[in-house]
Amino acid sequence: MSKVKLYLNEDIHTAVVRPLKYRGFDVVTTDELGKKGQSDLTQLKFAVKQKRAIISFNVKDFVPLHKEYAKAGKEHYGIIVSKQLPIGEFLKRLLNLCSSLSAEDMKNRLEYLSQWK
Repeated sequence: MSKVKLYLNEDIHTAVVRPLKYRGFDVVTTDELGKKGQSDLTQLKFAVKQKRAIISFNVKDFVPLHKEYAKAGKEHYGIIVSKQLPIGEFLKRLLNLCSSLSAEDMKNRLEYLSQWK
């Protein structure tokens, strides 16, 4: 069972990167990869190429992208969405999710952090 590899969309605060990496998660951000400002679809395609679950506060765009991928029979490695949360609460929920689900479990899955209290 392999750990979920994470790709943080540009709206996710980078303060969560260090604690995630400290706990052994493979995490990259749009900022560090020079992908800031690219479309959500472009971000998702990049995440797919890298076999990473993408994390975003942009629920209104990523939920439809998940549905489009499913309808077209395209695969992704997970989409995690959340409303804006304080950093500590966001990190706690994300760690709960990533400690419970493997990379294999996340494949083609849409997860709402609100479910991971």
